[in-house]
Amino acid sequence: MTVTSALPDAAPPGAENADAPLPSAPRPRRSRLPFSGWHLLLAPLALLFAVPLIWLLVSSVMSNAEINRFPPALWPSHIDLGGYRYVLGNALFPRWFANSLIVSVVAVVSNLVFGALGGYAFARMRFAGSRTLLVLMLATMAIPFQLTMIPTFLVMKRLGLIDTLGALIVPSLVTPFAVFLLRQFFLSLPRELEEAAWIDGCSRLRVLLLIVLPLSRPALSTVAVLTFLSTWNDLTWPLIAINHDTQYTLQLGLTTFQGLHHTRWSAVMAGNVLTVLPVLLAFLAAQKQFIQSITSSGLKG
Repeated sequence: MTVTSALPDAAPPGAENADAPLPSAPRPRRSRLPFSGWHLLLAPLALLFAVPLIWLLVSSVMSNAEINRFPPALWPSHIDLGGYRYVLGNALFPRWFANSLIVSVVAVVSNLVFGALGGYAFARMRFAGSRTLLVLMLATMAIPFQLTMIPTFLVMKRLGLIDTLGALIVPSLVTPFAVFLLRQFFLSLPRELEEAAWIDGCSRLRVLLLIVLPLSRPALSTVAVLTFLSTWNDLTWPLIAINHDTQYTLQLGLTTFQGLHHTRWSAVMAGNVLTVLPVLLAFLAAQKQFIQSITSSGLKG
């Protein structure tokens, strides 16, 4: 009789380590800095770009003697608000501020309206000569203003708008940049959203107003900020088209503080601070949308 012993089955290779805990993945090393390492590079660059603005603010509270002193003073010995009193005491300064505000606001609104209409037409509609017209429009962006300055002046003179705010508004009603930027953003939007609205019976204009524009707030904010900056800071065209001091813009009015033999630098600096302030507020208000428009490439998900 053969006796067989009940031996346990041989375990497969590696079975003895089956219950062993798996090695954990290496944890990412935590930075010892409480902020990103990029801040070590970006902070000095930001400070470098802020130096002119800081110098402008510091100089605006200096006296003329301190500003004209050589070597220049880096910090005022005492706060002197004479430049601000001179600027705000000028009877025409509020008028210049209002003129700049009117021209800039009208230019922003018109560029948003006409830029959205033109950009949507180039992005979604196909008509005879649409690509040729788009190329010709983009080609105008390569033409410097100095070449179109005289023809624009002659057109404004024929329209009777010289020496009025209309001469500053009409040439800025729509720009090729606004049309191109909005067209590029509209192309990144999915067509399915618009097709669903068309099935429901919406017209193209209604689709643009109710579907496309609410999704295009970053691009619209970018167009608004850049248009406001370019119009608010423009000096060359107002210098040509405006002759009477009551129609001056802020940039043109500030040049009156600089004379041939004497310049009130404290007033110039104070006036520039008051001029830069609305630009900074406009950019800070739209900063998030502006960055989103630059970095976004369409809808995700």
